[in-house]
Amino acid sequence: MLFVLIGHDGPRGQELRPKVRPTHLEYVRAAAQRGKIVLGGRFTDGSGSLIVLDAESPEEAAKFAQGDPYMKEGVFARVEVKPFQKVLPE
Repeated sequence: MLFVLIGHDGPRGQELRPKVRPTHLEYVRAAAQRGKIVLGGRFTDGSGSLIVLDAESPEEAAKFAQGDPYMKEGVFARVEVKPFQKVLPE
């Protein structure tokens, strides 16, 4: 199942992001190497980030989101987890 994770930056997100980025990248790269991340990146308006995650359940997706160093260290104020159905490209 695919899920969209939308991390919304908190008030100190821009300040904390460079400090937490190496740990965050280690966390998401490990998931990407296991084939769990379809795509990911930051919003260029500075409001947060998006990951499309392949997970077995909503609980697994939420656990992944909560384990992200950006969430744990306060870059994100909150993370939305939404089920996603890919339509394009086929």
